[in-house]
Amino acid sequence: MSNQKKRNFQIEAFKHRVVVDPKYAEKTWSILEHAIHEIYNHNASGLSFEELYRNAYNMVLHKFGEKLYSGLVATMTAHLKEISKSIEAAQGDLFLEELNRKWNDHNKALQMIRDILMYMDRTYIPNTHKTPVHELGLNLWRDNVIHSSKIQSRLLSMLLELVHRERTGEVIDRGLMRNIIKMLMDLGSSVYQEDFEKPFLEVSAEFYMGESQKFIECCDCGDYLKKAELRLNEEIERVTHYLDVKSEVKITNVVEKEMIANHMMRLVHMENSGLVNMLLDDKYEDLGRMYNLFRRVPNGLSTIRDVMTSHLREIGKQLVTDAEKLKDPVEFVQRLLDEKDKYDSIISQAFSNDKTFQNALNSSFEYFINLNNRSPEFISLFVDDKLRKGLKGVSEEDVEIILDKVMMLFRYLQEKDVFEKYYKQHLAKRLLSGKTVSDDAERSLIVKLKTECGYQFTSKLEGMFTDMKTSQDTMQGFYASHPELTDGPTLVVQVLTTGSWPTQPSITCNLPAETSALCEKFRSYYLGTHTGRRLSWQTNMGTADIKATFGKGQKHELNVSTYQMCVLMLFNNADRLSYKEVEQATGIPASDLKRCLQSMACVKGKNVLRKEPMSKDIGEDDAFFVNDKFTSKFYKVKIGTVVAQKESEPEKQETRQRVEEDRKPQIEAAIVRIMKSRRVLDHNNIIAEVTKQLQSRFLANPTEIKKRIESLIERDFLERDNNDRKLYRYLA
Repeated sequence: MSNQKKRNFQIEAFKHRVVVDPKYAEKTWSILEHAIHEIYNHNASGLSFEELYRNAYNMVLHKFGEKLYSGLVATMTAHLKEISKSIEAAQGDLFLEELNRKWNDHNKALQMIRDILMYMDRTYIPNTHKTPVHELGLNLWRDNVIHSSKIQSRLLSMLLELVHRERTGEVIDRGLMRNIIKMLMDLGSSVYQEDFEKPFLEVSAEFYMGESQKFIECCDCGDYLKKAELRLNEEIERVTHYLDVKSEVKITNVVEKEMIANHMMRLVHMENSGLVNMLLDDKYEDLGRMYNLFRRVPNGLSTIRDVMTSHLREIGKQLVTDAEKLKDPVEFVQRLLDEKDKYDSIISQAFSNDKTFQNALNSSFEYFINLNNRSPEFISLFVDDKLRKGLKGVSEEDVEIILDKVMMLFRYLQEKDVFEKYYKQHLAKRLLSGKTVSDDAERSLIVKLKTECGYQFTSKLEGMFTDMKTSQDTMQGFYASHPELTDGPTLVVQVLTTGSWPTQPSITCNLPAETSALCEKFRSYYLGTHTGRRLSWQTNMGTADIKATFGKGQKHELNVSTYQMCVLMLFNNADRLSYKEVEQATGIPASDLKRCLQSMACVKGKNVLRKEPMSKDIGEDDAFFVNDKFTSKFYKVKIGTVVAQKESEPEKQETRQRVEEDRKPQIEAAIVRIMKSRRVLDHNNIIAEVTKQLQSRFLANPTEIKKRIESLIERDFLERDNNDRKLYRYLA
């Protein structure tokens, strides 16, 4: 078998050729052409689509694809030219209906033709890179119908006319509009944009320019904004009904530009109805509408914010510089809080809690609160008023709300250390007189201050509470060691640590013999139980309860200051005393004595003394008597001291001086801290860093920083660079 020759097999084509009828292509095309005519004439029911499909298939198979394709183009073009004429002939509103009907017919015909020519669509067209049947049908419709010279401009003007009629309140056939616009979109985005969208936007801009001019002349700001909002919503609705969704941004931009952006400044400054009037009248709805419309345009929100800020600063400046409004510190702070509440409410309800508006509000408050250098004192007086009596019967939650509001104002203060000075003085008076309404509220505020400013800020305040508790234990020990004192006058002593409490000048006052002996016993007891301590009596800070019997045997218990007690006890041994005699016997400083006598002789309902001559002020020639006719419906009568709630000018100067003195070591400490870590630093950077470090407590004065630097150089903490005098070096 291996010797046999191998044979190679070869498959050959048939020897005879297949002959195609020369007229085959013509015959077959005439059948297909007739079918296309019938389809366009709505007579397709009698056609055999299977036979037509096979004919088209065979034409492509026998390489007559070009004839089939060009024949299709010619036939469809002829039909579309006829259709175009019938559409042109339609009159008035029937024009769009005829166009819509013919477009629907063309689409149905196109579907059938595509089904018949499916084989050509799948094979011949991709190979020759020709346009697919469906796309070809759309292009021919576009070129022969939509871009026909007599249809194109007429179609555009009718569409724009319908939009205008709808804008002016007429009802139009939105379904027909939607169909026509969809036809333009189906023909390609460029057709929709060029043949409709661009002219539509231009006409809209003209329409809204004219309308906005008309509105702004006859409407107030609130009404104008309502109309602008309505127009904007109408355009958005129009897009959803019959325009391309991509047109929404473009048409809303047109409305925003013509109705809002072009009139922004005029709207916000509109007389009697602009932004300032809305703010003054709490027009939340109008403000919210303005915010929502202006946020849509460039620089819209910054325009509102700037006007609001300048208005806020203006009214704030008036508030803190008006002498009338500064007379009552509590009322002054309450006005600030009311103003803050008002604008917080506007920002939350009308401005969507916008952080940039909140920041503008905060910076405005910080600006004008610090215009008045008495703001720290007034805020402390407000706290004092609330914690003395203002929070009686108020729930814990409401107390917290009030304290949080106070803390908010506190944050705006640049001179927090000044507030601390006053707060310490007021807290001391509350604690010593037992006037605080709630220990919990006091401690809560101290915790808030501690959170805000750190332990350093509140350590002395906490020390004051510790002293009060320690004093209670001390008094229990004192009476336990002196049981014989239970029958006579009762003494309650608060022992205050010098560093924790506000420094008071130690003024000696001549106490009545009964209390003087008790005080000496306490001194002996205290110094016997504590070594290395000194006691000095602060009689100007004490109070007393004394029992008094008046003319008709009327008995009262009088709650008075230590000074008032010293004066009243003198009348046990005398019926009439002159001012000079009282002053000599008590040793009370003149200013305090006058206030003390004024409160007991000149205040109606509290006048346990009477004076001659009768007047509101105390003179050095006055004489005083016990008022036998004194009556009160209460057994216990509290006689306050007439005090100026605000500090007098000399006291203010003294406090300011103490604050300035306290700042010096803090500035020096900051300079040393900075220089220790940086070693070498120039003058301007030291000023900047010290200011930044201390801003949580106060705004450091550059001149004072310079003085502290000089002081540190003198004490060899720093030295100047030999070459550059503005450069400092730290000396370890």
